[in-house]
Amino acid sequence: MRVVIAGGHGQIALRLTKVLAAGGHSVVGLVRNPAHQADVVAAGGEVAVLDLETAELHAVAKVLTGADVAIFSAGAGPGSGNDRKDTVDRGAATLLADAAELAGVRRQLQVSSMGADRADELDPDDSFTIYLKAKKAAEDDLRARDGLDWTVLRPGVLTNDPGTGLVNLADKTGRGSITRDDVALVLAGLCDTPASIGRTLELIAGDTPAAEALANL
Repeated sequence: MRVVIAGGHGQIALRLTKVLAAGGHSVVGLVRNPAHQADVVAAGGEVAVLDLETAELHAVAKVLTGADVAIFSAGAGPGSGNDRKDTVDRGAATLLADAAELAGVRRQLQVSSMGADRADELDPDDSFTIYLKAKKAAEDDLRARDGLDWTVLRPGVLTNDPGTGLVNLADKTGRGSITRDDVALVLAGLCDTPASIGRTLELIAGDTPAAEALANL
């Protein structure tokens, strides 16, 4: 497979690049900062320098041309202002989906967040609520696209602990945490799991080996 990852320098994306490259797949990481190219290459990927907040649609589609899977794993980050939570977590995700349709890349994975469906219950002025609403808007946009074989993945609280390979992957899991290593492992498997198409899945640590959890979908 050839896989293009938006947010290619992110903590999950770099782990995912290593997993995919180790499996013999071709990976392209989209990065905004040219200084991040070396890290993507060290993980086993190619690099395309492209700022999804300002990029033109056809420029993004050009990078996606020939890919089998597009993955949105970008985020404005906890230190960003509220405006960037919209332009990155919603706007950039929408742009990637537009470009995937234009380039004929049907398979799309989107990394969202646990709790995105409950944002309306939280303080509307809180920055985390604004982040969750942006993620939910990006999810809703993706679900409305008949031209894409999409999957939304909502991980629980992310940790940098070593991965265990044991997960709970389901339409609803309840709250919990999950290592970034294990998120990357599951994302790699979702690239070629037809049973996940058209589904919004939650992911936390569990007792089931990742390959089995994917097969059980």
